[in-house]
Amino acid sequence: MMVENSMPTLSRFGIGFLAGMEWKPAQEEFGALPFIYGTVVSSLIAVLLAVPVSIGVAVFLVEQAPKSVARPIAFMVELLAAIPSVVYGLWGIFVLAPFIREYLGPFLQTSLGFLPLFQGRLTGIGMLTGGIILALMITPIVTAVVRDVLEAVPVTQREAALALGATKWETTTIVLGNAASGIAGSVVLGLGRAIGETMAVTMVIGNSPQISASLFEPANTIASLLAANFAEATDKLYLSALIEIGLVLFLVTFVVNALAKLLIMSVASGPDRAKHT
Repeated sequence: MMVENSMPTLSRFGIGFLAGMEWKPAQEEFGALPFIYGTVVSSLIAVLLAVPVSIGVAVFLVEQAPKSVARPIAFMVELLAAIPSVVYGLWGIFVLAPFIREYLGPFLQTSLGFLPLFQGRLTGIGMLTGGIILALMITPIVTAVVRDVLEAVPVTQREAALALGATKWETTTIVLGNAASGIAGSVVLGLGRAIGETMAVTMVIGNSPQISASLFEPANTIASLLAANFAEATDKLYLSALIEIGLVLFLVTFVVNALAKLLIMSVASGPDRAKHT
């Protein structure tokens, strides 16, 4: 159905639709590249910020913290995943955006202003804000999956390492090595969530179809574009363009989540293989 409805755009623009820079519905000019760029960059920012924190928290909960401490912390982390997306968006508008505009942005421009990433005007609404919001949203998910992956590593591996004289940290390093593919799967799973997130990003990213090297400039993502424009798309070609870009988002998200599932399953099957050897 989606392929059929996107045929008018496919027939008119072909593969050039994905590389087009202009999005002007009134002139019937449609290009998806600014939205693909915004989706990729904001998701990468989220993964770069969230993954180290998530792995650190998961390692602490599974390998270091006593159960009396690990359980309440794990409970609080899981509660973050239950917060509605719109609440993250409101927090981003009223708290995060002013903080970036008044404190974080000036600090980054003073310290790293020679880089194009940290140049430009400071409004508090833009790519960096959207990426940070996404990082907060995927951190509980990645943490929970990494924690499950680490718990799936057989206890015998930890006992063997300790028996050979390894320290607690060296044992943790061995466990992380054995769980590497599962951890990679959790990262890809978080990436898939970041790619498909809509409401919170729409509220803080600026919704401007442009490609800019600066992280402070407004941008847009595929999910934000669909959420903000689908209701007003009355023209057949306009609707077809939105459906086609939605099809791109569906395919990317499907592939990412399938890859994450395969990586996580490879770790989950590890203990079963060990039992039969």
